[in-house]
Amino acid sequence: MSRHDWINRRRFLYGGGLGAGAIAFDLLNHRETEGALATHHAATASSVIFLFMSGGPSQVDTFDPKPELERLAGKDVPESIARTVPKIKRAGLKNLMGSPWTFDRYGESGIPVSTLLPNTARHIDDLCVIRSMQHNNPVHGPGECVALTGTAAGDRPSIGSWSLYGLGTANESLPAFVGMNLHSDGMQFPQAAGWGSGFLPSGLQGTIVDPVKGIRHVEMPPQTSVGQRRDQLELIRWFNRRHLERFGGQHATGQDAAGQNAEGQNAAGQNAAGQNAAGQSELRARLESYETAFQMQTSAPELFDIADETQQTQTLYGIDQPQAKTVGRACLLARRMVQRGVRFVQVRVGGWDAHGNIQGNHTKMAARTDVPIAGLLADLKQRGLLQSTLVVWAGEFGRTPTMEGRGKGRDHSPAGYSIWMAGGGVQGGQIIGATDPLGYVATERPVSPHDFHATLLHALGIDANRLTYNHHGRDEVPTVFGGQAVREVFG
Repeated sequence: MSRHDWINRRRFLYGGGLGAGAIAFDLLNHRETEGALATHHAATASSVIFLFMSGGPSQVDTFDPKPELERLAGKDVPESIARTVPKIKRAGLKNLMGSPWTFDRYGESGIPVSTLLPNTARHIDDLCVIRSMQHNNPVHGPGECVALTGTAAGDRPSIGSWSLYGLGTANESLPAFVGMNLHSDGMQFPQAAGWGSGFLPSGLQGTIVDPVKGIRHVEMPPQTSVGQRRDQLELIRWFNRRHLERFGGQHATGQDAAGQNAEGQNAAGQNAAGQNAAGQSELRARLESYETAFQMQTSAPELFDIADETQQTQTLYGIDQPQAKTVGRACLLARRMVQRGVRFVQVRVGGWDAHGNIQGNHTKMAARTDVPIAGLLADLKQRGLLQSTLVVWAGEFGRTPTMEGRGKGRDHSPAGYSIWMAGGGVQGGQIIGATDPLGYVATERPVSPHDFHATLLHALGIDANRLTYNHHGRDEVPTVFGGQAVREVFG
């Protein structure tokens, strides 16, 4: 399929041209399935599980050991490094602090991992650790938006929505993009941006579920049969179809009532067409949501009922441990979701912010996440799912190698931090990039969030620079500020 055909097909399916009600309703019955839209190259993954550690895990206490921190503890950052640190006040370069943890080498690769994460460390031969992530925003909310949407304003589609736009869904009974928001820290807009669809069609946003309570209001109402529910939805569908045909088709091709041309030379007609297209997108999303809700009334209860999982499996995820049970259940559900064709699962674990007492904070967060994440990797691998599932572990930034104040905490540091990727064609047991001897700044193979997003899409068979969506006359791409896939991740 040529790039021109690729763009035109998407414009037809998702853009203003989808004005006829019959097409909207046909989409409900003939949803995009895996492989329905051609990929740019052979995919190495069909699903993504994004483990987002909100708050900023410290790279120098997890995956980037710095022996120099021990030697220089209590001293200021040397000038040779200090002059390379962007946008950090001089006060932020004082009082270096060694890690409370030691680092041991694991696996055949011998990659060092902190004793903070012993269970995850045992899977190091499956992990590709990128130590040189880098951007310029040191604030939680904007930083989270950068990490998940590519811009600090959070006004663009999330990487989950771009993934779904690129591939469509592989199931008809569950949302294709599911988010689980655990240990919320109150940053409502950045959270929403992280699973939002931005200017993409509304139907591509993530569906937020509670790993314990499941999907709210999904149960069939009392004394309502499946046939009655289907009749109700058919009536709603008829009303919505009539509305879409009556009001949605008039400007579907970009023409106003007076017959202005498709280029939108008339500003008023152009604005009306844009508003109409947005309204159509929201209506189509609502139409699909009704159908998905109906399907979920039979499939979702089964998904969230983990009673059919063995006790051994539940123990593997730490569900029997008080601190780990919530994240453990979310990780187990993530596995169950990808088994059922959910394309993108995002597990957001808040609480990693450690301005005071990093030892106490990170010990608590490791107790919540280490066993569940290790269990997820082990379970995916033993079931043969890891090879087709890309698993990502990342936060919005890292933390400074210096102590903040007197509380033995660390401040925010986006200039050089660590993430890892596993499965989905990733070559494990390798390290990409490096930071300076203290862990402040990426010095080798810097990787931006845009590069990271391009890498994630690459695993799904998508070239981020060729995936386009026409918005206000501009062909938008996922990596608007540039970004190239880190090909070394795949060997």
